[in-house]
Amino acid sequence: MANALSVYPTQSNTKEGPFQVLAGENLTGKEGCVCKLTHDSGVAEVVLPNDVADETEYLILEGAANGEYVTVVALERGQSVRVKLKGTCNPGDKLGLGTVDGTHDGNVETLPVAADTYWVFLVAEEAGVDEQLVLCRPLLAPAATVVS
Repeated sequence: MANALSVYPTQSNTKEGPFQVLAGENLTGKEGCVCKLTHDSGVAEVVLPNDVADETEYLILEGAANGEYVTVVALERGQSVRVKLKGTCNPGDKLGLGTVDGTHDGNVETLPVAADTYWVFLVAEEAGVDEQLVLCRPLLAPAATVVS
């Protein structure tokens, strides 16, 4: 499908909206989790964050096993999304990556009290409870935030 940029010769093969990319790890059942784009020997793939400061710029729409194709969408300011929440939130709360513990990887949460540097990149648009796919929107200026 053509997009608005494809009419320009220098912008061929560009993508708009959801797209498929290889899973760099098992992403089965990870719909609604955020992920980051990386590569394996130059081949694009997505993985869950390994640290609370990882810059995650994609949302998993349809998960799959390691080495299979997953469907993701880039997070962009003009589009609200539903992301898996750890804990609770209220409208206007800033959200960042949840604790990377093997269970909640790719979930988001309000800033915890534990000292660390967190990637804060979303704002909640509704109240949310644990494990909910909470409605949120990417921040205009996402940033690493230090909690001390």
